[in-house]
Amino acid sequence: MNEIIFFGLNEYPILIKNKPDKITKPIQFKFENENEKENENEIKQISSGGFSTIFLFKNGKAIEYLKNSNQKPKKIQIEKSIQKVTVGWGNEAILTIEGNVFAKGYDINSNNPKEFINISSLIEDKNDRIIEDVVSGANSIYLLTSNQNVYGIGSNEYSQLGFDSKTFPKTQKPILMMKNVSKIFSGNSSDHVFLLNSNQELFGCGLNSDGQLGLGELRKEETIQKLTKIQNIPKGKIIDIQCGIAHSIMMIENENENENEKEKEKEKEKEKENENENENEKRKLYSCGNSEFNGLGKKETTYEFTEIKSSLFENDNILDFSVGCFHNLILTSKGKLIGFGRNNYGQLGIGDTYKQSIPTQIELPKLRFNENISNYHISCGYNRSFLYYSYPSFSNLEEDLIKLFRRKEFCDISFKTENGEIIKAHKLILKYRLNQNQNQIEKLQEIISNKSIKESNQIFEMIYSNNSIINPNLYSEIKEIINSNEKIEETMKRIYLNENENENEKDFIIERKEKQYKFPKLILIMRSELYRGMFLSVTNDKSNKVTDYSELSNKSFQIFEYWIYSNQIKEEIQITQEIIQELERGIDYFQLNQTNPNLIDLLIKKFNNQN
Repeated sequence: MNEIIFFGLNEYPILIKNKPDKITKPIQFKFENENEKENENEIKQISSGGFSTIFLFKNGKAIEYLKNSNQKPKKIQIEKSIQKVTVGWGNEAILTIEGNVFAKGYDINSNNPKEFINISSLIEDKNDRIIEDVVSGANSIYLLTSNQNVYGIGSNEYSQLGFDSKTFPKTQKPILMMKNVSKIFSGNSSDHVFLLNSNQELFGCGLNSDGQLGLGELRKEETIQKLTKIQNIPKGKIIDIQCGIAHSIMMIENENENENEKEKEKEKEKEKENENENENEKRKLYSCGNSEFNGLGKKETTYEFTEIKSSLFENDNILDFSVGCFHNLILTSKGKLIGFGRNNYGQLGIGDTYKQSIPTQIELPKLRFNENISNYHISCGYNRSFLYYSYPSFSNLEEDLIKLFRRKEFCDISFKTENGEIIKAHKLILKYRLNQNQNQIEKLQEIISNKSIKESNQIFEMIYSNNSIINPNLYSEIKEIINSNEKIEETMKRIYLNENENENEKDFIIERKEKQYKFPKLILIMRSELYRGMFLSVTNDKSNKVTDYSELSNKSFQIFEYWIYSNQIKEEIQITQEIIQELERGIDYFQLNQTNPNLIDLLIKKFNNQN
């Protein structure tokens, strides 16, 4: 069952029939006509732009509502399973599980703007065609490849592709903007973009007429033609930046504090030792741009990112936020939905159409899954808003492992395809994913020797993930040589348990005062953003250097070590409040990629069962 709350502009397209053009209070959304059955599918993501809205479901299918109000919503006909959708003012983009991007729009394909084309296949460097992320701006689309390169396609009217707009007004072929990028940030109405590199340095370009790039009082150029480093960023880890037409909002987590503040925090932790603290409690929002449009959460224009403050969330934890054209929404861990900005179509859901220059709480109907508020998400369209429940995934390890395979840095075994081209894979993973009682590597080489590069990539991705949907015909050829029923967690656990046998594959040391812990780099990359940035950065040292982290006790580190492979906790381990608090800090330090159930949930459950 779905839970989707809607308010705002109800035309271009009409989303809910027999309702007014302006829906000023939150109401339940329901799919219509032949899409009634979609109400039973689990929603994964909603993306809405100027003239279309796309609903993506957990089964990898999507439907779109288009500008033409007479046209019924239709399914998007993309062959492969969809993992992300993104909609701008005049474009749509679809990222498939294979790493391809299909897009449409006048600035993407002026000859046939209503048809999806594979824009990732247009990248000249064939080794750079697997896409990890895609983000729509108003009239441009940005692609992040598996090699951490960013390409832009579409309009460059305001230099949002990082080039002089007079000599390069637009491109219908992806053009390389920047290398060594970890994240892209833009918005469905934005003609500016931010790129974050693996060293947490932020760069921006594009429209800056209202100071929306946060470059400071001295940088008031109409456009910024080249990617420029953003100075004076608030201290901490950048979690997200979302962009409107004339403003930007940044979320920062885990701000650096002085020693006195740290001591105070420790005291607070002791006082709350019996409470399950939310991991997002240190998140803060900062905005920059023109206050005239009321998108800043404050009354004055600011040319640098400055904090948004409100009594509505000063003692609450920010779970999610979203930026539309001129309006913004915030969701907190106490179930508060807060909005500010333009409200001429009721897109703030406060019952009228008057703008709000400061954060204002929105009255919600009773939510079906209120006890799981952290699984709710918000999405601001151009002048409309959604609050929706997205069922959590049970594991993202398969997806992470496929991404790692595409990167190739640690691939250490080669296979020849039918054309004599070389494709590489991870020997350690193949060792455990293939049936071990035969020489299956040779059999795999025989299969690959008759396949193209594309088919070979699909074969390895199916071996890694046991996902036959990628290509059922090819899967039938390899199913005899792989552990077809084994989950990736079980593979990881076997790698851990065969400690002596895998000593040669453990190529990184985490050193502590009492002991050294060895890990394969590829396991750490899958599970920790800290080590992903360390090992995959094009600028950082990738040698077998030793790190030292002594804050965790031996017992806590043993729990961490077992969990990072298996997503489980050893049965014989006794859990205490001190261990839970230590590992909460460890999660922040290692920047762990959590799966569901996550480590803290497992620890709390085991602790409660013990007591």
